[in-house]
Amino acid sequence: MKMFYWIIVAAFLAVGCSDGGNTQSAVASVVLKDNTTITLQNYFTQSKDTTSFSHPVKGLDNDAEDKFALGKSFFRIPWVGAHAATTARDGLGPLFNANTCIHCHPHNGAGVAVDSEGKMNRSLLLRLSHRNTQDKKALKTKGFEPDSTYGAQLSIHANHGVRAEAKIDVTYEALSGHYAEGTAYTLQKPTYHVSALGYGAFDADTIVAPRIGLALVGLGLLEQIPEQAILSGEDEADKNQDGISGKANFVFDSETNSTKLGRFTWKASASSIKQQVAAAAHNDMGLSNPFFPTDNCTQKQKACLEQADTATLDLPQERLDAITFYLQNLAIPAPRKNSHFEEGKALFETLQCAACHTPSFTTHQGVSIAPYSDLLLHDMGEGLADGRSEFFATGSEWRTPPLWGIGLYEKVSGEANFLHDGRARNIEEAILWHGGEAQQSKKAFMSLDKQSREILLDFLHSI
Repeated sequence: MKMFYWIIVAAFLAVGCSDGGNTQSAVASVVLKDNTTITLQNYFTQSKDTTSFSHPVKGLDNDAEDKFALGKSFFRIPWVGAHAATTARDGLGPLFNANTCIHCHPHNGAGVAVDSEGKMNRSLLLRLSHRNTQDKKALKTKGFEPDSTYGAQLSIHANHGVRAEAKIDVTYEALSGHYAEGTAYTLQKPTYHVSALGYGAFDADTIVAPRIGLALVGLGLLEQIPEQAILSGEDEADKNQDGISGKANFVFDSETNSTKLGRFTWKASASSIKQQVAAAAHNDMGLSNPFFPTDNCTQKQKACLEQADTATLDLPQERLDAITFYLQNLAIPAPRKNSHFEEGKALFETLQCAACHTPSFTTHQGVSIAPYSDLLLHDMGEGLADGRSEFFATGSEWRTPPLWGIGLYEKVSGEANFLHDGRARNIEEAILWHGGEAQQSKKAFMSLDKQSREILLDFLHSI
């Protein structure tokens, strides 16, 4: 079986080295064996271990299985520097943070903020942008204005002959509090330290914004939710006066050269899985691709520009499509209902958690799903704000993260970190960081007795 798998990979690599300039080439749609109708059961996996987020949709036909395997190989195999002997997967850098996708998404799970020694992990990145953006073109196409010297993201690694951009680390301040019934808790507030800047100072108006890798659960199903179903949840002016005012983010789509609804990333700044894959490949690994055709060097980084390969794309269209297909067709963990599931679900609704974490949608294919997200932006208060705007998302607004599979994060990634910077070490801490539109729900959670809190948390671990 391994020999057959690598023969397929080798054949695809030969195709992948051809011209990748056609950004309109379509990713093949899913075809099940015997042309059967897809149902939610095709998407479920009963796995409860490190592989829980790595299984394919059940029933894919042979061609789809092959394409899934190819996308998986490019997602997991480490990339090497340009001009290396291994030309099939060269092109890393010149500046980069990781050499494989799984460094940020271990086993397709959420990133881990710090390692066992307390050092900042590669799955936690620092984004850069101007606080007061004046560049209208950058606002339209990027959603922000990058630093003129370091670009959109700090790179802590570089190929031989090029200086890395910086060293970064994080420390935490303990914040203590207690519930209404007296039980104490401790949160941790991060502070980020940037040193050894390789190319001089940041622009005067540059801000640093941490981002941790999201779990890759159910992305294909989220992409299939009809746009109108998402937009129907908007209430930016809070007309119903429930304190919740979700709004959509509309972003630039490089493939169609148009504005589209954003539904992926922490601020819903990517309109499709393919857009997000292309952006991550470019920013995190320095891989040029159809949407980002040049290496991630700025005009002030001479050595980087000299080493850049402008002749070919590191991640041509066929490879980008394969990775996208892989992520679109990952199965989701089936709910792991416990004896208190219905009681926990009732508490979830009573506390108005479902006002943002929408329990259900129906996809274009007619599949009823329960992602527990409205995919809209919400103001989460100053405690979580970092000042970075992305398109229509302000510095304190975040996309509601889907909750399905959240109880398996620790098993999949080895540790569990939550929120955009991984500051929360468990689901309970993530709730306690809620503010802004979620302030009343947090207060209601803090007013519950210990047993009720545990029932709610057990429910969240089971969905």
